[in-house]
Amino acid sequence: MAAHRLTDVVVVADAGMVSDANKKLLEAEGLSFILGAKIPAVPYVIDRWRKEHPGRDFPDGHVFAQPWPAGPTDKRRDHVFYYRYSADNARRTLHGIDQQIAKAEAAVAGKTSVKRNRFVKLTGGDRAVNRDLEAKARALAGIKGYVTNLVDWPVGQVIAAYHRLYQAGKSFRMSKSDLAARPIYHHTRESIDAHLTIVFAALAVSRWLESATGWSIRRLVKTLRRYRTIQIQIQVGGQTVTAEDPAPPEIGAIVTAARQHNRH
Repeated sequence: MAAHRLTDVVVVADAGMVSDANKKLLEAEGLSFILGAKIPAVPYVIDRWRKEHPGRDFPDGHVFAQPWPAGPTDKRRDHVFYYRYSADNARRTLHGIDQQIAKAEAAVAGKTSVKRNRFVKLTGGDRAVNRDLEAKARALAGIKGYVTNLVDWPVGQVIAAYHRLYQAGKSFRMSKSDLAARPIYHHTRESIDAHLTIVFAALAVSRWLESATGWSIRRLVKTLRRYRTIQIQIQVGGQTVTAEDPAPPEIGAIVTAARQHNRH
């Protein structure tokens, strides 16, 4: 941070990527974070809402906030947990729970063999459907948790920053053929660093072009590789004549979109 004169760095990561110990190390270094939050039990704010609104579903997109102030000996900043409800995710999750419960009931009844099913509870030789776990899973269907020590940030900004992880992940899901980054076996640190620098530079340019044009990098590469700019200059009667191979309209549209994006 000192080398780049940064006052803060915000670490954004999924719940499975940062342990509690790592989270403490981040704060010990004075860093901010936005993390996906594990939800081991139904949060108090969600349970209270259900009691106050019996028989009603959460509004789609509703966000619950649950502050977690730091105590005198915690050696951390204040935290806040956000829980966002998505009706579409809830529908898919509940459908999956219904299927798993049906399989669990069939296994408990001895109609099918016991396979991997979190709703089957085995106690000695007895089988039972874990109804407590089912109730918890249904209560949390459609709920996504986040935790951050940026308590002054608007909740929309926190959630938007977290969901940009998809864009980062998308970059690394690109195939090597998209960037023509074939495996090259290097043996010196300088060669390795040079190769990775070229690949990441190509990746950065590719992602910028995707953002500017709305085209995928695969489509851009396949389209642009067919065209070359050709200029020929000849002297005719003492005058210079330039012949140029014009780009087709679709290429012109790409160039225009990139220029406009660059100005913004």
